[in-house]
Amino acid sequence: MVDDRVRDALRAFVAERDWAQFHTPENLAKSISIEAGELLECFQWGADADPQAVQEELADVLSYCLHLVDALGLDPGDIVLDKLEKTRAKYPVEKARGSSTKYDQL
Repeated sequence: MVDDRVRDALRAFVAERDWAQFHTPENLAKSISIEAGELLECFQWGADADPQAVQEELADVLSYCLHLVDALGLDPGDIVLDKLEKTRAKYPVEKARGSSTKYDQL
């Protein structure tokens, strides 16, 4: 799902700074949450967020997610597709189409 050049660029960035020592799964998960909060902050006072700010914060969230899957030895495409299959079973089209109702209430 993510091409090799993105993965390699992220790895090189971390290696050049000797930051792998700080990239434990716990620290990376915390960083994802922190950056997601900063993304949400773009929309704090309304739906009209600065597109450049949103893009930069979204890049931070994605970067930390990719660092975490790399640290855990996972493939991002595989885990997304696996979860999609589980979610597809919880939300069958005939019950969920056009509805935001949680699966256990369908």
